Amino acid sequence: MELIQDTPEISAYLAADEAIDHEHPRVRAIAATLSADASDAYTYAKAAFAFVRDTIPHSQDAGDPQVTWRASDVLAQRTGICYAKAHALAALLRAAGIPTALCYQKFDVVHGLVAVRLPGEGSWVRQDPRGNKPGVDAQFRLDREQLAFTVRPEFNEVDYPVLFAEPHPAVLQCLKEAVDRPHLWQTLPTDL
Repeated sequence: MELIQDTPEISAYLAADEAIDHEHPRVRAIAATLSADASDAYTYAKAAFAFVRDTIPHSQDAGDPQVTWRASDVLAQRTGICYAKAHALAALLRAAGIPTALCYQKFDVVHGLVAVRLPGEGSWVRQDPRGNKPGVDAQFRLDREQLAFTVRPEFNEVDYPVLFAEPHPAVLQCLKEAVDRPHLWQTLPTDL
């Protein structure tokens, strides 16, 4: 699948916004800690991916009723659904100057992940920090995708090819309006 930038300027994939608040002191502190052990952009990106995937439980898996959407809040509260975890990873990567896009898949509901473009790499590669569990084994890879879920077109599932510089408005709206995760589960977008 060919991934398509929603804006041609690569700088848009480095920008901060209300959800990807990579200039926040909490995001910067975690980025500094991760970069201390990283020798290059690949090592840093892989460490940031593992940090979000493994140390921030997916709130549905953990039974956590909190809803987070801003990267700094995801990192502080250590919880979030796929969209929130994607915002946190995007913030950590953008804090290190690594272009990061938000992208989506459609199953029963829309699933969120990211795509990265490392220096020296000619293309974007999707990564899924959702969090592993039995039946889910997402890994940081550049040679091929190893996402949490594989789309099955015969079930009308879709890999959306668009790389968004900012969270999709439907995603951000449902996160902001949810009073708790059970409420959020009733309002998740089913299409973009």
